[in-house]
Amino acid sequence: MKPRARGFTLIEVLVALAIVAIALTSALRAVGSVATGSAALHDRLLAGWSADNRIAELYLQRAWPDIGTTTFACPQGTQMLVCVQTVAATPNPVFRRVEVSVRSAETGNTLLADLVTVVADETRRAL
Repeated sequence: MKPRARGFTLIEVLVALAIVAIALTSALRAVGSVATGSAALHDRLLAGWSADNRIAELYLQRAWPDIGTTTFACPQGTQMLVCVQTVAATPNPVFRRVEVSVRSAETGNTLLADLVTVVADETRRAL
């Protein structure tokens, strides 16, 4: 009897290579998704800081904001952002509702952050 040859056939090697290629492609897609998600999260974090900064400015100024909408640049580092501040009346005349929406200056239509607060009329309050 002839001894049987040991090893893999060409078909088995090709199937193994195809499986490894599919696994590596899936891994690369997953890494790409994580990188994209991380960048989007970073943009939202910076936008949230910009909205927080604007609200903090309003509280620190102790000013009574005028009703209406104001648009202004609110960059954070190298990220160019546009803030839209909307002030509306409330049922209680001593308070005003302030909403700060932040969008990217490049895309403009993607809302990155939205912060709403109520500001009291500090001019009417006795010290």
